[in-house]
Amino acid sequence: MGASKTEHFTTQQNKIATIAKALGHPARIAIIEYLMSVNECICGDIVNELPLAQPTVSQHLKELKNANIIKGSIEGNAICYCINENTIDLLNTYFSNIKKMLNKSTCC
Repeated sequence: MGASKTEHFTTQQNKIATIAKALGHPARIAIIEYLMSVNECICGDIVNELPLAQPTVSQHLKELKNANIIKGSIEGNAICYCINENTIDLLNTYFSNIKKMLNKSTCC
């Protein structure tokens, strides 16, 4: 398998690709949907919401955090997670631009 050569792409293209890759698992989508349903939560609460083992949930949280989709703060022994609004704004802008281009297109 060859190298992805990410240096040949823009910073924005690499960011969107990283986010899209992190969103590519249904457990991560479930985590995001759960976080949207509450203001903040503790990692243990997320484990109780998913049919996955705690280490698996932790790995999914790590992937979401590495892609800046979620952010976390340490409170005592727990880490509270929430959605990163800046990343959601980035995705919204990206898909809004696609929608604008599609509205102008006469293709298909």
